[in-house]
Amino acid sequence: MTMLRATGTFLVVMGIVWALQGLGWLNWPRGSFMLSERQWAIYGTLTAMAGVGLLVIARRAGRPRE
Repeated sequence: MTMLRATGTFLVVMGIVWALQGLGWLNWPRGSFMLSERQWAIYGTLTAMAGVGLLVIARRAGRPRE
């Protein structure tokens, strides 16, 4: 469960960074090929969504069964 949470959190953070770079809202690092490229906004959004999915799975797996 800890590995799922760590991976999910990593994917959410990286996905947000990629999306912001792709939208041109985060212009760092200056020489990045992802800046203002819409495809990276899409990739970032999908990556963040995958991370959220892993976090949901980890949360459900951590619940005690009745």
